[in-house]
Amino acid sequence: MSKTTDELFKNVIAHAKEYGFVFPSSEIYDGLSAVYDYGQFGAELKNNIKTYWWKSMVQMNQNIVGIDSAIFMHPKIWEASGHVGGFNDPMIDNKDSKKRYRADQLLEDKIARYDTDGKTDKAELLQKDLDEALKADDLTRLRDLIIEHEIACPVSGTRNWTDVRQFNLMFSTQMGAVADDADVIYLRPETAQGIFVNFLNVQKSGRMKIPFGIAQIGKAFRNEVIARQFIIRMREFEQMEMQFFVRPGTEMEWYKHWKEARLKWHLALGTDQAKYRYHDHTKLAHYANAAVDIEYQFPFGFKEVEGIHSRTDFDLSQHQKFSGKKMQYFDPEINQNYVPYVIETSIGLDRMFLLTLINAYEEEDLSTAEKQDSRTVLRLHPCLAPVKAAIFPLTKKDGLPEKAREIMESLQLDFILQYEEKDAIGKRYRRQDAIGTPFCITVDHQTLEDNTVTLRHRDTMAQERVPADQLDKIIGDLVSWKNLLKA
Repeated sequence: MSKTTDELFKNVIAHAKEYGFVFPSSEIYDGLSAVYDYGQFGAELKNNIKTYWWKSMVQMNQNIVGIDSAIFMHPKIWEASGHVGGFNDPMIDNKDSKKRYRADQLLEDKIARYDTDGKTDKAELLQKDLDEALKADDLTRLRDLIIEHEIACPVSGTRNWTDVRQFNLMFSTQMGAVADDADVIYLRPETAQGIFVNFLNVQKSGRMKIPFGIAQIGKAFRNEVIARQFIIRMREFEQMEMQFFVRPGTEMEWYKHWKEARLKWHLALGTDQAKYRYHDHTKLAHYANAAVDIEYQFPFGFKEVEGIHSRTDFDLSQHQKFSGKKMQYFDPEINQNYVPYVIETSIGLDRMFLLTLINAYEEEDLSTAEKQDSRTVLRLHPCLAPVKAAIFPLTKKDGLPEKAREIMESLQLDFILQYEEKDAIGKRYRRQDAIGTPFCITVDHQTLEDNTVTLRHRDTMAQERVPADQLDKIIGDLVSWKNLLKA
């Protein structure tokens, strides 16, 4: 990792805390590793990302509906899905620091460093060796690669490694009134199974015809050993998943469709396409016959943001087997019963949040020959911005605050707004730039005469005089979801 990208990432993390986006959880008690809280602006940004996804998936598709399944589920579900027996990560310990790491991530970080240093040949060769070792479940080979490429523990700086072992990631707890009689249940490690076990409920109650999809946004929990890279890898996180049920034999056609559609969703936000790439899986999960990751180039290298998987009929067939209930669909077009195949799109909301923050963050030099000046700005898409507009009375007297409050009351039913009258107008602009507010409205003495205000645009800092009674339409048009969803 270069110094420039390292500094950028550190600055984004500091900015996220200073301006109320993300806080370390339980910070007054020295924090809780790999757990974070979203602050006042972070919660708004997160909700806006959810809204964008939900609208694009559910509202814009007549054959996709949404559900909200429970976090606690019958423990047999996780036996059927394969999580109890096979939800593992390859872990390795450093004997000197006593720290534990994911072996594959140590190697992925080394690949990223090779790329950053311009050693593309070494990066490609190591990626090939890593893929082969993972595909063969060769834990010995993973350790050998760590030794061969001289990967040291970030804490101790030594290469005194243990063997690589598998580590189950599920959290377990008990459900029942008496501890001795309580049943062991799990905090769900993914939201997908809640969709699969409700397949027939949704299909019958909604009279859904294949192909159709079920979408869900929800929390998931994984006992991640490694706490690093901010909110990239957390123990409590949120997923946005859609399972699309199709007729067997058509799955690859739909896999291609959703692979293209999901990248288009990301690019609609204005992100540079060069920062995205597809990464096809060489080692497929036990349930898949095709899988690809959409990866984004974070300051520390390319990381998965979303996965598209062709899951075949594995999940519904397993639940049919373990529950004894038929999970079949009668297709009137071909007059046949079958267990549907599934195409999954699964996006990590927290990673998407971080991607959005990093992509929007800019330290802009505004210096001129006369004076030194700069600003930190979040160039968030207006639809995603936590605050849509800020309203400033130019001074605290002459009836300007009252007029500003009046304008705010006329707009706050439709938009998240902020009112601010402290400090010079320039400082107020800078604070709003830092949280990504796309528009600032200044109420001055002319407003009292002709009911016009100054509308200042975040990205260009251009200002225009507009009628106050047209603000709802002007701002509404600029922050409308149509700007993202019309394509």
